[in-house]
Amino acid sequence: MLRITELKLPLNHPEEALAAAIRERLRITPRDLVRYTIARRAHDARDKDDIQLVYSVDVTVRNEGQVLNRTKRDRNVATTPDTGYRFVTKMPADYAGPRPIVVGAGPCGLFAGLILAQMGFRPIILERGKVVRQRTQDTWGLWRRSELNPESNVQFGEGGAGTFSDGKLWSQIKDPRHLGRKVLTEFVKAGAPEEILTEAHPHIGTFRLVTMVESMRATVEELGGEYRFSHRVDDIELEERPDGTRRLTGLKLSTGETLAADGPVVLALGHSARDTFHMLHDRGVFLEPKPFSIGVRIEHPQSWIDQARFGACAGHPDLGAAAYTLSHHCANQRTVYSFCMCPGGTVVAATSEPGRVATNGMSQYSRNERNANSGIVVGIDPARDYPGHPLAGIAFQRQLEERAYAAGGGDYRAPAQLIGDFLAGRPSTALRSVLPSYRPGVTLTDLSECLPEFAITAMREALVAFGRTIPGYDHPDAVMTGVETRTSSPVRITRGEDFQSINTANLFPAGEGAGYAGGILSAAVDGIKVAEAVARAMIAKG
Repeated sequence: MLRITELKLPLNHPEEALAAAIRERLRITPRDLVRYTIARRAHDARDKDDIQLVYSVDVTVRNEGQVLNRTKRDRNVATTPDTGYRFVTKMPADYAGPRPIVVGAGPCGLFAGLILAQMGFRPIILERGKVVRQRTQDTWGLWRRSELNPESNVQFGEGGAGTFSDGKLWSQIKDPRHLGRKVLTEFVKAGAPEEILTEAHPHIGTFRLVTMVESMRATVEELGGEYRFSHRVDDIELEERPDGTRRLTGLKLSTGETLAADGPVVLALGHSARDTFHMLHDRGVFLEPKPFSIGVRIEHPQSWIDQARFGACAGHPDLGAAAYTLSHHCANQRTVYSFCMCPGGTVVAATSEPGRVATNGMSQYSRNERNANSGIVVGIDPARDYPGHPLAGIAFQRQLEERAYAAGGGDYRAPAQLIGDFLAGRPSTALRSVLPSYRPGVTLTDLSECLPEFAITAMREALVAFGRTIPGYDHPDAVMTGVETRTSSPVRITRGEDFQSINTANLFPAGEGAGYAGGILSAAVDGIKVAEAVARAMIAKG
């Protein structure tokens, strides 16, 4: 089978045009084209007057060798890559060793548990929060009634933080083994639409993710895995060896139980497991500070973004709601960029701690809400902004979130400001044409009360620059809601080439909270890699 890439056709091309384009590219007759399937579809909207669809297709032809030889100078024609997943090992039939433990049931923990279960190792999965549907009810409690459950919210519970997001399923990670394809394939098995296998920027949305997470849990349990919800890891037990090394031997749980860690422990924490980071640091597990970003959520009517990106083609069903990616390097040596852009979505309360406000964005699969929203964030780094301690980034986040809580009124409303007022340096007092979507509501104020001066200065410069890239982006009526602080983990639980903690054997840090991923797909892929490392270690130990 052959893979053709960069096959471009007009936006409104007839169905038969794709087959004709394949034949033309390969210089074959209709008789020689046996069949084809779409491997990937994207769009090129750089010229709004000539938007094109861009295909990658897998093609079966007669006399494949001759065709491949004839097109050998065409870099966009090659043999179709093998994207199938192969397990690195399987549990032997006579295996009598311990069961692996996975801490966390977000995307990373979910796929670590799934892969281990598919290999036959019957993992135990611990999750501090609740099952996904109960967790959804608790999350709505904050959004609708300003009632926060610190153990069941946007950050904590089955499915992880990605459940309440846009559900983006793409990443810029290097993926030579096509592990991302394994992730997407498992999602389709669990109920995701098959188009996520072909769209260049697939997404799912919150409601579909809920049912998929439930389906995948059922698969893990059918394969002998075990879930334990409302089981938070409060402490760890360690064995100090005569040679100076140390090994994780047990987990002390919030239930009062101590779970023996006879087998490997995958630590798939989310980026908001601040109490667990503190516990690990107190127990001497090596952590180091890591860069992250801070800022706000910005909202424009989705129709404005569609028009700016697609022109007369705005609203075309093959294009959907327009997205964007923006970045600007500022005079004060800060970089401001868009983060986690959610077309046709909403801004949501994403805190997990009382007395603090943090924001995030989410979308449903339809992406048909009235506003587009995105994080507009400023990159920060430990040496410059929070030096001196591995956990200083957490303290920095908390300080900003406490400011936002106070500025919002002390009841989980978020502070907000119109762009026009933000650029002019004055508090906002009234909304105009753009209505904010944040739940449980906003308080108009001056966002300079909530963020460092360097961030405010950089964002003011960047917004004007973004307005030159996307006309109307710096429209005075657009709304900014603060604060966005949980863009990624502020720490890294450093691991070695064997995926174990560099100073604590039997502990396998994984995913976004450990500092090795950012987003659903990359976290899931890291979960697969760590599960493979765990399986190899268990087989080697016998």
